[in-house]
Amino acid sequence: MTRLSVNINKIATLRNARGGNIPNVLEAAINCQKFGAEGITVHPRPDERHIKYQDVYDIKPAIVTEFNIEGYPSDKFIDVVLSIKPSQVTLVPDPPGALTSNAGWDTIKNKAKLKDIISLFHSADIRTSIFIETDPELIKNAADTGTDRIELYTEPYAANYTKNREQTIEPFIKAAVTANKVGLGLNAGHDLNLDNLKYFNQNIPGLLEVSIGHALISDAIYLGLENTIQMYLRELK
Repeated sequence: MTRLSVNINKIATLRNARGGNIPNVLEAAINCQKFGAEGITVHPRPDERHIKYQDVYDIKPAIVTEFNIEGYPSDKFIDVVLSIKPSQVTLVPDPPGALTSNAGWDTIKNKAKLKDIISLFHSADIRTSIFIETDPELIKNAADTGTDRIELYTEPYAANYTKNREQTIEPFIKAAVTANKVGLGLNAGHDLNLDNLKYFNQNIPGLLEVSIGHALISDAIYLGLENTIQMYLRELK
């Protein structure tokens, strides 16, 4: 079964809107894994507008399942990842002021840079993943960086799912086939939700993990966190 990693950034966004420690991000991470999540994802950004770097240090000792830290590989980000040693680091090409992740790596232009960073993380026994779009050439070049996995950027799928889901998912199927051929593990994330997740999971060969935050935390406001996580897990069976 495809693993569900819950991105808890939005819980930190709500906390930061008021200051203080309500809702408690650490407690949320503990509860997510208690309620069945098979991974916890955080994405600290330079301005710490949601997950703070201290959150990352606080959460790590409490995680008994997989811990995934994603973000742009700035010097500070690299230092934090190397000191914490999560299960997985996902490299995202976000500029510092980006509202959310909205593009994948150009693995041709950035191949040398990614090789160096991935080699550094591998020396610390940290699994690596590269956030990427569905272009087969970019995926083939991702394999040359030495990364263990790629994470498919699924916003285009989510945005067009209700218009023509068969046509919309086709590039993702081809991307997955390419990844499988070149020996890359396959993750996916961005705007997956209870409406579009099952179809994606059923049609993408070799999908190992999905990272879901905004939709899942939003659903939890209405449905409760435990119930929501269980609903997403059912979509992945």
